[in-house]
Amino acid sequence: MQYWLPSWLYDVLKWTGLVFCPAVAVFYATIAPAWGLPYPDQIVLTINAAGVLIGVLIGASQITAKEV
Repeated sequence: MQYWLPSWLYDVLKWTGLVFCPAVAVFYATIAPAWGLPYPDQIVLTINAAGVLIGVLIGASQITAKEV
């Protein structure tokens, strides 16, 4: 299969979208009230939206893959 994303980028985006973004969102949502950090809802929503965007890019790469 040939994807429009290079395999190294696919791996980085997959790890970022599936592990990093959700972990950072939960971490920020947990510590923000305790430390008085600004805009917890908006920041968590933005991180989660970025994770979904990454998932869509990965899915689009999978759907448009061509047989070699």
